[in-house]
Amino acid sequence: MGAKTVNKLAVPGATLHYEVTGSGPVLLLIAGGGTDAGVFSGMVGQLAAEYTVVTYDPRGNSRSRYDGDATDERVKQSAEDALALIDVVAGHEPAYVFGSSSGAITGLELITRFPNQVRMLVAHEPPCTEVLPDADDARAFFGEVYETYRTDGLTAADVVFMMGTGMDGDAMPPLEDLLPEYRELAERMQANAANFYEHKLLPFTRYEPDLDALKRVADRIVPAAGLDSHPHLPGRPIEVIANHLGWPVVLFPGGHGGYSSHPGPFATHLAHLLKTDTV
Repeated sequence: MGAKTVNKLAVPGATLHYEVTGSGPVLLLIAGGGTDAGVFSGMVGQLAAEYTVVTYDPRGNSRSRYDGDATDERVKQSAEDALALIDVVAGHEPAYVFGSSSGAITGLELITRFPNQVRMLVAHEPPCTEVLPDADDARAFFGEVYETYRTDGLTAADVVFMMGTGMDGDAMPPLEDLLPEYRELAERMQANAANFYEHKLLPFTRYEPDLDALKRVADRIVPAAGLDSHPHLPGRPIEVIANHLGWPVVLFPGGHGGYSSHPGPFATHLAHLLKTDTV
């Protein structure tokens, strides 16, 4: 594994913090929600033995600061951020991409608009609930989370969000019980929570993927979900997308955040999938 380099990239409206480790084909890991590059720290070392692993803080999260005031997220802009990173690190070569949660939505938009720059996309539980048969209910739920945040604050919104998404068992222990490196990550994510609820939650969950465009590149998309979480709300949309693409959903260890809770087995599974690439 090569040494990690920490870098900054100016993009329209923000400056992205990104980290590069290893050598070989480029593998871009896209974090979701209010998380950042640090959520993949448990996997990077293993993956960097074979890949140039690129992780980054999505705009507005942690060390990727907006240039001005925060505004509602645009999924198109998020995909353009990912493309800019691929161009900087991989040049004209396509990259492998893994995205989870809203990071998977970014990946879906990326491969839809810039298919030649994506060698393979592993889309892990994109919560694009508009594809669901009960989309009205899902839309109303995320609307309730947003309104709870606006009226009752972060703690109340966290409770509604975690219970309604089946992630109530994923809550982290108190900060004082965490190792220093994990405490720093947890503190960063807590600091991102307000921006997530205010500017990211609704734009991402209301994203409507172009299923016909995705089907045209179905041979480069791996629909994925957590073994423990796929029946819950964030995991359900990928089942619909997978059926449209004609592929089964590949189950990964753990739940919605399995890359963090089970990093070793998760990385092994991901590396195995990437080796099936025939593009």
